[in-house]
Amino acid sequence: MDMTNHPFRAHPSPPPATQRGAALLMAMLAVTLIATLAGGMVWQQFRAIQVESAERARSQAGWILLGALDWSRLILREDARTGTVDHAGEPWATPLAEARLSTFLAADKTTASVDDGPEAFLSGTIVDAQARYNLRNLAGADGKTAKAELDTLIRLCAAAGLPSDAATRLSAALASAWAQAAPGTRPEGEAQQLPIRRFEQLTWLGIEASTVAALRPHADILPTASPINVNTASRDVLAAVLDIDGGAAERIVQRRQRTPFESLDALKALLPEGAKVDPQRVAVSTSYFDVSGRLRLDERVLEERSLVMRRGSGNGTQVITLFRERRSMELPPS
Repeated sequence: MDMTNHPFRAHPSPPPATQRGAALLMAMLAVTLIATLAGGMVWQQFRAIQVESAERARSQAGWILLGALDWSRLILREDARTGTVDHAGEPWATPLAEARLSTFLAADKTTASVDDGPEAFLSGTIVDAQARYNLRNLAGADGKTAKAELDTLIRLCAAAGLPSDAATRLSAALASAWAQAAPGTRPEGEAQQLPIRRFEQLTWLGIEASTVAALRPHADILPTASPINVNTASRDVLAAVLDIDGGAAERIVQRRQRTPFESLDALKALLPEGAKVDPQRVAVSTSYFDVSGRLRLDERVLEERSLVMRRGSGNGTQVITLFRERRSMELPPS
């Protein structure tokens, strides 16, 4: 019997509800998986763009700070051509207040508006590194600590409010470090000690961070022994190096504010009777300078500190960069 057109022909039954639910769940899982993969790809692309932008900004900022350092070297070179006396009234000693970078780049105001420049701000300073006492002076020609220099350090530590034994501990630690760093002086099999080249590295010798911070305004570590500049040194440094009281040191500071010292003979006239002026320990000129630059770009800040040495005179003056250190940081939200 043919049931094709029979009115009572059986129709296929609809799928159970559990099968429809499973199919819907599988479809949702597939959509979720695709969305997750797509979101991950978009996030990776976004992060790659961020990293590339940050690296490009860091590279550009580095080149800008390098240009600022070259500018500082030019200022110091021109200063040496005009005279041999260094004091706080010279152009190099005037700090560069934070200024918008586009003010340096927009040479033609008719074609480049200052307001169209990048939101980057540059500032910087040049500081006389010989305004502070050089701890390198502690090591005499024979490698031993010179008594006059140790006495100077003792007076500096007292002025900084440090314990009486701070100077002896510091000088002994430095003498040991520099002796071990000298070629051919390290015993066989003994680990080589890292050389102390910057003031902040004193903590490597076990010197307390509080001691380093208290002494930092008065002392520094330069590559070679050097005199202090009486035209820029602080009252405490003058008193410690010249072995005079605070009143005599203050008279020197007041005198140089009116007229910088052109020679050591002018300094001798202000010193108490019996005070000695050693040209190896005091001078009216400077060879070492600290150059600091700061670039602010949106919420990011890049800072760089360099130590430069100036040598020669006249047209033969050279300003050499001895080392550079850089750090990056984020500004707190306003």
